[in-house]
Amino acid sequence: MIDTPRVGLFVCHCGSNIAGPVDVESVADYGLTLPGVVFVQRNLYSCSDAGLREIKEAIADQRLDRVVVAACTPRTHEPLFQDACREADLNPYLLEFVNIRDQCSWVHMREPEAATRKAQDLVRMGVAKARLLEPLEEQQVPVEPAALVIGGGMIGMTAALNLANRGFAVMLVEREAELGGMMLRLHTLYPTADDPRKVVQERIAEVQRHDGIEVCTSTVVSSVKGFVGNYEVTIEEMGPGQSNALETGDDSHPSVDAPTPRFATAGVIIVATGAQVLEPEGMYGYDGRRVITQLELEERLRTDQLDAGRVVMIQCVGARSAERPYCSRICCTTAIKNALEINDRCSGVEVYILYRDAETQGPRYEAIYGQAREAGVHFIRYDLGRPPEVTEERVLVYDEMLGATLSIPCDMVVLSTPLVAPSGARELAQMLKVPVDEYGFFLEAHVKLRPLDFATEGIYVAGTARWPSHLEETIVQAYGAAARASTILSKEHVTSSGIVARVNGHLCRGCGRCVEICEFGAPTLEEASSGMKGAHVNAVMCKGCGTCAAICPTGAMQACHFTDAQVAAMVRAALEPSVASLASGNPS
Repeated sequence: MIDTPRVGLFVCHCGSNIAGPVDVESVADYGLTLPGVVFVQRNLYSCSDAGLREIKEAIADQRLDRVVVAACTPRTHEPLFQDACREADLNPYLLEFVNIRDQCSWVHMREPEAATRKAQDLVRMGVAKARLLEPLEEQQVPVEPAALVIGGGMIGMTAALNLANRGFAVMLVEREAELGGMMLRLHTLYPTADDPRKVVQERIAEVQRHDGIEVCTSTVVSSVKGFVGNYEVTIEEMGPGQSNALETGDDSHPSVDAPTPRFATAGVIIVATGAQVLEPEGMYGYDGRRVITQLELEERLRTDQLDAGRVVMIQCVGARSAERPYCSRICCTTAIKNALEINDRCSGVEVYILYRDAETQGPRYEAIYGQAREAGVHFIRYDLGRPPEVTEERVLVYDEMLGATLSIPCDMVVLSTPLVAPSGARELAQMLKVPVDEYGFFLEAHVKLRPLDFATEGIYVAGTARWPSHLEETIVQAYGAAARASTILSKEHVTSSGIVARVNGHLCRGCGRCVEICEFGAPTLEEASSGMKGAHVNAVMCKGCGTCAAICPTGAMQACHFTDAQVAAMVRAALEPSVASLASGNPS
């Protein structure tokens, strides 16, 4: 530890994004008064090439051994400044990032004085922590150049082929007896009217003849251990009667003829388990015969079993409600596509679509909506407060446009139900240590910045396992997930973060609280030569969240870069009055 650290402070204008509400010059001048700060510089755009070059030059010229950057969010920009420190031969963990955009200029844009005072407070806290920062070491982890793709539908197969064509070995795991997923049950695709079975069969043939892909059908993933670059996966072939037990978690009666589990190692994992259509039990008299779902209608169209004179389709069944407030996105276009198909196939058949809002996103899908209106499909808007009523012979619906209740005789009622998370999604998420949202769909790390990544490094998601989406969109996600996975597989090693938990063996009592609370399985209890058990942290698996440090009763566990001493220094600095507040006579 250096006794007198030389701290450099770099304050970013971000054009007028920060400098509009915040008096950046005042913040920089204040920084020069802080203990340990020997150099201050203002940059118009610190993250630009010119701004990063100035930081690197200042580190060398001013012999800086600590750097504080006051700019925007570390969530997106901290890696840029860490790389700059690294290129200037300064350990990247000797950087402290202070967010004066999101936390000052954005939230106090109409309070410039308050924004400036708060920026000074945050800089003071950042400098206090920076003086206690220690260099941290990153670890290199060898990468197994193989991928596991979970889900053998169109998206999983597309991702697997993309990776295999790049030269990586792929294991494709599908719980059903055949590849293809839900597309095997569809009649036509929109907006192209292509035959989905032909499209998916061509993709299946590509997968099966590719030497780099091992296909495992009627198979499930039963356990996942390890970390990015080296995931240890156990898969099991599903014997008769095993499917229900796996979905419910009931393994009290395992199959006598259950095969021996197989073990595999993968550098990355892609989740493409898809979604399933909600079965509307108890809704609108659903019986699977006269009242059916859109998916069941697709199967009737595909097998030429449609026999109806009048068809009524009801939208948003089980969706956009208190239980499922989300829009499934594909329902309106599917209904319109099937209505057009019925019109083309059966002359004289009348089709009614009872809708709340017509969600046809984009010009291509909007064009289908226009075609349906021109073809004579009847669109009637209803309100959630007055839903349609289905009787044995007709459907009653209050038409909002006419302000009257219509009685529509019909031979068939088709319910447009949403996509829901597949059974077993939560159990798989627990195995992979990745989150799902409140509806059971897999939750990405960040909807904009990392839309195909999980927070757990080396695991990716694509398709409707992530959220209801059109086929074109999910295909793009499959390519994107494969590209993201390739950034790992193409390397011989990956570098783990230096921000991990560290154990003080002298204080550890082996209580195991850290083992119980860690979501990533990083801490374990190991027996020392003295015979006493103590905690040990796998630095590669640790994500540096600090939960173990918070729960440790003896203080043996510390989160590097956020040690007790560093956090306490920031708290003490936060309680100190700033120069600006003293000058204003308001020390609070």
